[in-house]
Parts: sequence; C-alpha cells; structure tokens
Amino acid sequence: MDDVVVVGGGAAGLNAALVLGRARRSVVVVDSGEPRNAPAEGVHGFLSRDGVPPGELLGVGRDEVARYGGRFVSGRVARVERVEPAREADPEFRVELDGGEVLRSRRVVVATGLRDELPDVPGLREGWGRYVLHCPYCHGFEVADGPLGVLGTHERSPHQALLVREWSSDLVYFAVRPLADGEREALAARGVRVVDGPVSAVSADGVETAAEGLVARRAVFVAPEFRPRDGVLDALGCERDDAGLVRVDAWGATSVPGVYAAGNVVDPMAQVVSSAAAGAKAAVGLHAGLVFGLK
Repeated sequence: MDDVVVVGGGAAGLNAALVLGRARRSVVVVDSGEPRNAPAEGVHGFLSRDGVPPGELLGVGRDEVARYGGRFVSGRVARVERVEPAREADPEFRVELDGGEVLRSRRVVVATGLRDELPDVPGLREGWGRYVLHCPYCHGFEVADGPLGVLGTHERSPHQALLVREWSSDLVYFAVRPLADGEREALAARGVRVVDGPVSAVSADGVETAAEGLVARRAVFVAPEFRPRDGVLDALGCERDDAGLVRVDAWGATSVPGVYAAGNVVDPMAQVVSSAAAGAKAAVGLHAGLVFGLK
C-alpha cells in the first residue's frame, strides 16, 4: 500500500506529488494525459517558466517527481472507496482504474481539474487556445493592441470585456445575450463598441455577425462554463460550498478524512501557478496529517 495516490497529473497534482516525494512518502500519480491547457501555445504568469509550452512544463514536472521515487500510472480513476472498517485518523482507500487495476493508499489527492464548456458557436472549439481565448491574464499580452472581441454569451461577459479593454483600445463586444441595465453604458464609457444580435461563426479572420457580416478580429475572448471534474469527490460524499464546489480547508482537506483536493477541481479561477501552489500546500497538510494522526 502506498502513502498517497494523486488523481490527476496537471500542475496541482504534480506539485503535490513532488512535495510528498521530497517528504519521503511513496506516491503514485494516475493521469489520463489530457491536460486542460494542451491547446495553448504557452503557460504564462508562472515565475521562471513564463512562455513554456504546457506539455514541456508537465514533462519537466514528471521527471522531477520520478527523481524522488514517484510512480506514474496512465489511465482514468473509475472510483475511490474508503476501506471499512478504518479509524478516522488512519483511513485506507481503494482506488480503482477504468481498466480494472486497483491501487491502495492511506491518503488521496484529487487534482482532476475542469473542462471548459463553450457556447454552441461554430469555430470556438477549433480555435480554442489560439484565436479563441478566455483569460486575459494568461493570453492578453500576446494579442495586446490588436483588434479584439468579446463574445457576450455569458452573464460575466461584460465584466470580462472591461478587463480585456486594458489590453487593447480596439475592442468589440458581440452582444449575443442582451445586455442588462447599466452594462451598455459601462462598456461605452470605456470605448468598447457593441454589436448586437446573433453570431453565426468565429474564425481566425474574425466574427461573423447578422448585423454587420464579418467583423475582423485578431482574437476573441469568451467566457466558458467551468465544469469541475469532481465526480470522484462527489461519490465519496465530500461536502460542497454555497457555489456548488467541493469544499476544502486552507490545506486542501475535504470533509472526508484522508481526501484532499487542489487546483481547478475546487477553484475554477486558479491559473497554472496558483494550482501548483495549491498542490504543494495540500501535500504539506496531508503530510502533517500522516505525522500527527490528523485527517
């Protein structure tokens, strides 16, 4: 039986495994090999790693985890079960993979991230991470001062547009969803042009609209629905907060003793660097629990 199984091999999961390996704990990382940011050209805002391709960052991380004895298993986790009877301070978990392989551990870290659910507009998925973007802090600098757009399909789209305006004075807001009272005025006050009505497609050339035809844009920002991949946590009975996200304490501990979670699975707004930090913190909390008999 291993000390820890980490479910998910992104920034949060790998950093948790790295810290635990350095604490001389036996760690297994289960990863499906489908990182959320794979389409992006580079990771940004990560000190000393700014601009590195996502796959390269993960490759370096895997090498570092392996250096401290961490092991990797490719696949998806079908379920995690707490083995009974077990003392609350010393639980045991059975981690079953889709292929039938079973791992056993004293603790579990879930870092399975989220999926971005995009509006049903042709071209969005094809351009995701290239000319279709969602985070100005992650990608705004690379398209700064160019003709940009914000696809107004979500209640937080006007807020997104006011942020994106900091990167370009040539910004068009495509009001697919009607603007609420005061939103149009707020956009106008910042010099954001509004195009009302349906959008039929988005491409590298721009946005195809009913009102004006093709509006040429270098890049278009969109607000996806964030869908945490938290089925494993839900099946374990982890409590949720008022926003519907799995609740964790300051150290990443869920309400289920022995189960920790970090990164986008519990914090949809976390960037790569903050997900990595959350993984490290969860590892420290988990390790202290093993030492002192806490959850």
